[in-house]
Amino acid sequence: MAEDEPMDMEGYLKLAKYPLIKHTDMLEEMRVEAVEQCVSAIEKFTTPEGETNLEKATQMIKEGMDKKFGGPWHIVIGEGFSFEITYEVRNLLYIFTGGTQACLLWK
Repeated sequence: MAEDEPMDMEGYLKLAKYPLIKHTDMLEEMRVEAVEQCVSAIEKFTTPEGETNLEKATQMIKEGMDKKFGGPWHIVIGEGFSFEITYEVRNLLYIFTGGTQACLLWK
């Protein structure tokens, strides 16, 4: 594809199906589980029309992480937000999944 050709949104979303980790300091076992939880929750609660029930997705991720790694975990899912947080070392994950959704998970 030439640089001057615009990329169609459908093609971009097919390309961006894998999670893109922007920042993390988690150990590998925890990181793999957290990424899997985020991706599966967003996929589970996304309708065929492309709408996502973010409230149910965040609830599923939080409950899964609290159960597996102890609480309290916090999660934010959305498009176009910024953040400044305080978190425990080795307990932060910031990823993009599904092409447009960002997930911020921290303890």
